[in-house]
Amino acid sequence: MSDNKAFVIGFPIKHSRSPLIHNYWLSKYDIQGSYVKLEIPPDQLDAFLSEMDRFGYCGGNITLPHKERAFAACATVTEMARRIGAVNTLWREGRRLCGDNTDVGGFLANLDAETPDWNEDCERAAVIGAGGAARAILVGLAARGIPEVKLLNRSADRMLKLAAEAEGWGFRRVWTQFLNDEPGALNGEALLVNTTSLGMTGQPKLAIDLDGLRQNAVVSDIVYAPLETDLLANAKRRGHRISSGLGMLLHQAAPGFERWFGVRPEVTPDLRDLIIADLQQAHT
Repeated sequence: MSDNKAFVIGFPIKHSRSPLIHNYWLSKYDIQGSYVKLEIPPDQLDAFLSEMDRFGYCGGNITLPHKERAFAACATVTEMARRIGAVNTLWREGRRLCGDNTDVGGFLANLDAETPDWNEDCERAAVIGAGGAARAILVGLAARGIPEVKLLNRSADRMLKLAAEAEGWGFRRVWTQFLNDEPGALNGEALLVNTTSLGMTGQPKLAIDLDGLRQNAVVSDIVYAPLETDLLANAKRRGHRISSGLGMLLHQAAPGFERWFGVRPEVTPDLRDLIIADLQQAHT
């Protein structure tokens, strides 16, 4: 590639581990390149995207709160990005800004790796949240043929809007329910996924009663700081298989690296250990 500089942008961005991941791969595969994090306020996003090639960037990642705005700025997007209405990966084709969303693939790859056969007998899944991440997870569940999903959220408007859209994605039924810690919120689900920041370090706790889950249910959390959220710890104590947010972070990064630097990287135990050590150091 003529250009081998890439970035992750967000606001804020200090917490991002993406540079650690991509620079590990650059070193492992002996590629001359760099990957940096840039804090770009929302009112400067359009200007940055229009000039990113002038700064020598071949592409980059987009995180909160820019994913939907960046989608609108793209001339070309993948079908997956179009379905989700947001991008997390950018690159240039000539003068055209192109975008993809790798969150779905990252989520599914992580579930497959950490909890094999999770969808073998999954008739119903529950998804906590109604934002962009919840939308991506629903797209992934629809792609895997999960018949029924239940959306749980603290407020109604976004939940009802997302549920109405999801009904057209192939689900047999889409349920909605307010998120609370009262018994009965869950009823026979074989998969529970938290897509919110609840339970993240520095954020409010996620309160939900897990009694209604199937005995062999899988519990997944896209939060990766802390490495094991209270939700996952509670699920593990109950005997459920769990899937952490760290794996999703690693798997969603691979397609972008391949697009910018020409090598499909592996998600290895060494990489996972590197990120875990960094996260642990940050919280000591």
